[in-house]
Amino acid sequence: MKLWWVMAVAFQLVATHAAAEEAQCVRERAAMIETIRAHAAKDATTLPQGIAEPVLKAMAEIERHRFIPEGTCAVGYVDRPVSIGHRSTISQPFIVALMTHLAEVRPEHTALEIGTGSGYQAAILAKLVKQVCTVEILAPLAVHAMRVLAERGHDNARVRVGDGYDGWPECGPYDSIIVTAALGHVPAPLVEQLKVGGRLVMPLGPPGDVQYLTVIEKTGPGETRGRVVMLVRFVPFVRSPH
Repeated sequence: MKLWWVMAVAFQLVATHAAAEEAQCVRERAAMIETIRAHAAKDATTLPQGIAEPVLKAMAEIERHRFIPEGTCAVGYVDRPVSIGHRSTISQPFIVALMTHLAEVRPEHTALEIGTGSGYQAAILAKLVKQVCTVEILAPLAVHAMRVLAERGHDNARVRVGDGYDGWPECGPYDSIIVTAALGHVPAPLVEQLKVGGRLVMPLGPPGDVQYLTVIEKTGPGETRGRVVMLVRFVPFVRSPH
């Protein structure tokens, strides 16, 4: 009887701790959304209507700390990049929201992400589009992202190990493409795989320095137009050795 009582108390303590941690996560996630709103409000020229509500709703539902190795709620929802190993980071929440907003994703869309990383951006897209295809050159990150995306029930997200410069032709064509690493030019294969009327969002500029977050719209076969949104700093775009 005494052992049963001790086990019951221990179970109750564990359950209480888990409930308290979950409540903290909910609060931290709500605070993250308000921080994103505040960032957007500071730049009424770039974001006159703020971040689209479906994007904010998706980010309010996705548990970002689950995508960070040994991540806690205290770390997971702070508005800054977080290291995920292999010289890679999970992007600042506001930047994730901004790039998703700029891509103008819709429920019927097929989206491509280049640079899966932790899988967090793919999870956000999976909430908003019909199909997500995401390419990661570093196999350990791709495997981790596959596992977490599967655990979180994002069955419409496909992960591939490979050189993202070449995109993923078999999974396209794409209504929207998000590139989460810095490169000095727009890869031609990505433009080719983008539908007419589609959008590509990526940081353009020298790796290791500041870049320009840029939106490329495909206006016709072989025709594009671009606009710069803001200065950003991303990790370098990694290529396969040739």
